[in-house]
Amino acid sequence: MNTERKLKVALLGCGSVGSEVARIMTTHADDLAARIGAPVELVGVAVRRTGRPRPGIPGDLLTTDATALVKRGDIDVVIEVIGGVEPARGLITTAFEHGASVVTANKALLAEDGPALYAAAEQHGADLYYEAAVAGAIPLVRPLRESLAGDRVNRVLGIVNGTTNFILDKMDTSGAGYAEALEEATALGYAEADPTADVEGFDAAAKAAILAGLAFHTRVRLDDVHREGITEVSASDMASAREMGCTVKLLAICERSADGTSVTARVHPAMIPLAHPLASVHGAYNAVFVEATAAGQLMFYGPGAGGSPTASAVLGDLVAVGRHKLNGTRGPGESAYAQLQVAPMGDAVTRYHISLDVADKPGVLAQVATIFAGHDVSIDTVRQQGKDGEASLVVVTHRAPDSALRAVVGELRKLDTVRDVASIMRVEGE
Repeated sequence: MNTERKLKVALLGCGSVGSEVARIMTTHADDLAARIGAPVELVGVAVRRTGRPRPGIPGDLLTTDATALVKRGDIDVVIEVIGGVEPARGLITTAFEHGASVVTANKALLAEDGPALYAAAEQHGADLYYEAAVAGAIPLVRPLRESLAGDRVNRVLGIVNGTTNFILDKMDTSGAGYAEALEEATALGYAEADPTADVEGFDAAAKAAILAGLAFHTRVRLDDVHREGITEVSASDMASAREMGCTVKLLAICERSADGTSVTARVHPAMIPLAHPLASVHGAYNAVFVEATAAGQLMFYGPGAGGSPTASAVLGDLVAVGRHKLNGTRGPGESAYAQLQVAPMGDAVTRYHISLDVADKPGVLAQVATIFAGHDVSIDTVRQQGKDGEASLVVVTHRAPDSALRAVVGELRKLDTVRDVASIMRVEGE
């Protein structure tokens, strides 16, 4: 170990993740030093207010001037866990300009402006590491950009948001409605006071953009990701899924096209068979399937959020970046050489589960089937139940382009015999 050289670290943010990072850096200082090859010194912690006590962190390390901290010039690594786009973007760029490498957990910023951050890191000979940005403690970024660098990844499919998984799991196992399940998630601390980023799919979409970029060596921005949340998922959707031997999960799906020339990235609720491993992911846990040509199917599972799990991933990156600093080397930068086309959601190939309220009279099923055939969409199964002049018609399709399936739904809504398109949900994992 090089005891003469200390690795100086600045921490931006001291919330649930930042405070855990600082605590572990203190309590595991000897282990970190042994793994990196030099002692680690926390030289400053940027916070919004310095008056609140923060156990284990000396008061003289606290500062409200984050810009001055990253401009010091003697910092080796800046750890950014404040989140959001600004001021994080400016602080990270300034850190690179003043000789520091960066470890971040900022999925929103990476999804929106990852290429610019990579370029700034490259320009200044610095590292940009972000294992904690995608799935908490689950090692996923490093396997994609290092372990599978010699393979061809074809698909990434997973549950990457613990809040929505808790809500949907509660709805499935207890029969609760969406509002009731959200209320419990909030009471237990799984959902924020404003849960929009989670329940509307923004959090998962940012992660999908990052995963797609890594998997397919192509720049994928947040705007490229089709996004649907879970707020419209109902107890009747859950019941329909159970009748099919399925459950409902919010999935992030990143796929390479069959001809290999394009990719799609999407986030939406979907029915998956109970036999699929993702169906058994309960509570606030995350799990991601990676399908590669040579490696086959790989599954990564674990806690996807929380102070301690996320801090674990941050500190793993700190060890890697610290070693590079001591050795005068760098880790992998951006890999976007493939430059594949990012195709719209309409090009994605999927299946639909469509529940219709229709008039209970002869010829309705034939009308419905004609519309499906007109868009070259094959029907897998049909279930019909009539009562008092009304009927419920449930159609499950074979795989087809999403654009064709949406066109079918549009025409179904225009039929006089269709009272309502009660529910539309995609079916995955088969």
